[in-house]
Amino acid sequence: MTTKTTIAVINQKGGVGKTTTVINLAAGLSQINKKILVIDLDPQGNATTGVGLSNMDNSDDTIYGVLNGTKEISQVIKKTNFENLDIITSNVDLSGLEVETADDSNRAFILKAKLAAYLNNSRGLYDYVLIDCPPSLSLLTVMALVSSNSLLVPLQTEFFALEGLTQLMKTIERIKVSLNPDLKIRGILLTMYDKRNKLSSQVEKEARDYFSEKVYSTVIPRNVRLSEAPSHGMPVLIYDKSCPGSKSYFSFTDEFINQESNIGSAA
Repeated sequence: MTTKTTIAVINQKGGVGKTTTVINLAAGLSQINKKILVIDLDPQGNATTGVGLSNMDNSDDTIYGVLNGTKEISQVIKKTNFENLDIITSNVDLSGLEVETADDSNRAFILKAKLAAYLNNSRGLYDYVLIDCPPSLSLLTVMALVSSNSLLVPLQTEFFALEGLTQLMKTIERIKVSLNPDLKIRGILLTMYDKRNKLSSQVEKEARDYFSEKVYSTVIPRNVRLSEAPSHGMPVLIYDKSCPGSKSYFSFTDEFINQESNIGSAA
C-alpha cells in the first residue's frame, strides 16, 4: 500500500468537534486495518491526551522538535494503546514557533518538506496521515494546509457557523493560489447536531444547499459520552461503542472509506 493521503482537519473556530473527529476517524479507520498517523498540530495537545498520551513531554520529542529542526519525523512518532494508530504529540511550546521562525521565508513549507521526506522513505507505512489543526488561521494552520492533499471541515450546526466557514474558504483559496494548488476540500462534517433544536436543522439545510455533495450524509449528534471519552484518554468508539456518538462516527468512517473508492474510480 503506497497511498499517502494527508488530510488536515480544520476549522478556525474552537469547540466544533475538530479534535473529536480526528481521534474517532483515526480509531474507526484503524479498526478496519488502516494504518494511521495523527499529527497533533495544536499547542493545546488535545488530540495527544485524547489518545491517552501526555502533552507535557519534552518539547523536542513532539511535533515542535520536528518544526524547529531538532528532530526528524521518524524520531518522534509514538505508539498509542490502539492498534494501527500512531501519533506525533504536541505541547504548549509549539505556540512559540511563529515568533521563532519569523526570519525564515520558507517556514510555511517546513512541515511539508519533513513529512514528504518521511513518507517517501517509509514505503507506505501509513494509509492516512490526519493533522489536527489549531483553532485559528495561524502559521501552524498554514503549514497544515500546505502539507495536505485534502481538508476535512467539521461544522457545528449552530448560529454563525456558516459565516466562519465562508472566512475559512477564502483562506483556503488563497493557499491554493499561492502555496498548494492541488488542495481539495474532501468534505464537510456536521457536528453537535441536536434534532430537538430547529436551528440545527436550519444550519444543516443551508450547508447542504450551499455545499451540496461536499457535506457528508452522516451528522454527529450532541452526546454526553462523546464529551466524556477524552478525559479517559480514548476515542469514544472504544470508550462506549454503542452510544449515539460512536454509531455516528462508525457511520462516518464507512462514508469516508466509500468516498475513497469513489475518488479512486474517478481518478
